[in-house]
Amino acid sequence: MSERIFGTDGIRGRSFEGWLTVERVEALGRAVGIVLGRHPEAGTSRRALIGHDGRASGRIFVDALSRGLAAAGMQAVSADLVTTPALAWTTRAGDFVCGAMVSASHNPASDNGIKVFSGSGGKLSDELEAEIEAELLGHPNGVAQGPDALLAPELAEDYVHALLRGAGEGLDLTGMVVALDSAHGGGATIAPRVLRELGATLHSIGDSPDGENINDGVGSTHPEALQAAVLAQGAALGIALDGDGDRCILVDERGEIVHGDGILTLLARRAMELGELPDPRIVATVMSNRGLHRALREVGVSVLTVGVGDRRVVEGLRAERLRLGGEQSGHIVFGADHHFIGDGLYCALRVLRVMRETGRSLSELASPYQPFPQVLLNVRVDRKPVLEEIETVAALLEELGTELGEDGRILLRYSGTEPLARVMVEGPDADRIQTMAQALADLIARELGAADAR
Repeated sequence: MSERIFGTDGIRGRSFEGWLTVERVEALGRAVGIVLGRHPEAGTSRRALIGHDGRASGRIFVDALSRGLAAAGMQAVSADLVTTPALAWTTRAGDFVCGAMVSASHNPASDNGIKVFSGSGGKLSDELEAEIEAELLGHPNGVAQGPDALLAPELAEDYVHALLRGAGEGLDLTGMVVALDSAHGGGATIAPRVLRELGATLHSIGDSPDGENINDGVGSTHPEALQAAVLAQGAALGIALDGDGDRCILVDERGEIVHGDGILTLLARRAMELGELPDPRIVATVMSNRGLHRALREVGVSVLTVGVGDRRVVEGLRAERLRLGGEQSGHIVFGADHHFIGDGLYCALRVLRVMRETGRSLSELASPYQPFPQVLLNVRVDRKPVLEEIETVAALLEELGTELGEDGRILLRYSGTEPLARVMVEGPDADRIQTMAQALADLIARELGAADAR
């Protein structure tokens, strides 16, 4: 195949450009309907579920997908403003061939994207994505006309009730002050409602999406406002979702950030304490800090390391039949407990349960995780050859790797959605790894025609 359309998390880019023009999205809807409609999992259903995270272009792309799906004989149903995990869960729970979420996750409002789910609520396999790409590349034009999606925003109610019956069952948050940042995105109505129904005294920010403010100074990638809110309100913790609600970053009662590695630490250690890890392993990606490995090794839990992306985490969980995995960025997946769906709000409820059951603060629960210093730099590139096969880069990697030894590591990779190379160096000496990372970033910039590292 001459062109890849799907990246590490679906299709993503600037709205109304590239594969995200209205015509191309119509063609994508048709390709998805054709390929997944003939898949054995589809059965006799001809319905597809669509949702969006509140961007101005969201409803436009929902209707474009609907027209394309109709051309493939599908009826599109729109859950309207919703989180990605809510859409995935509802796709699984309902009679749907597939689900499609219009979202660019933590990206700014000018971007958008499309994530496609199978009827079981899981992300598509590489093979199915390749089939859709082949169909789309063969028929890249839009459709002449077709119906808009059937609007059914009440579908989100089923997800709310499922959370309250599941992770929220018996969880009484009465008297607990919780600060919540919904990133002006898909969780803006769902998350506050769930927490209030569980009795929390809620201070909510980032809960007024207007189409242009998603992730703008709020959300999991901009937690500063939440940190200030936690301290100002005397909250027991803060919860920051990203734009589409599949990511969760926490803030402890001192205003300190607890990211995915800290969350995995407290959840895994608690599960081990309760005897809920018959196989004492969790899944984490190569981006997780070695401090996670150390904190879990203390209680007999080991880490299965996989490639970057929550899809790889899910693959590891399924293949090894494990119960918990996630990414440092805050994508936490609970395996069969939550149908392998990464879900920021579900994750927050699980953490709140640990706090209530143990009577311990978030800072105390997360304290066993003590990360090694880590530097991550992004380098803009104009092409993406295999970095380790560039002679000068390979030589510097060998030299720096020898110096770090077992006490550190270097990871080079490309962004799946942007023209960026990512340089990560981890080790015990903060100043030295900063120097190492900058040297690698500068070299990659020279080799690949880039101008900056950040």
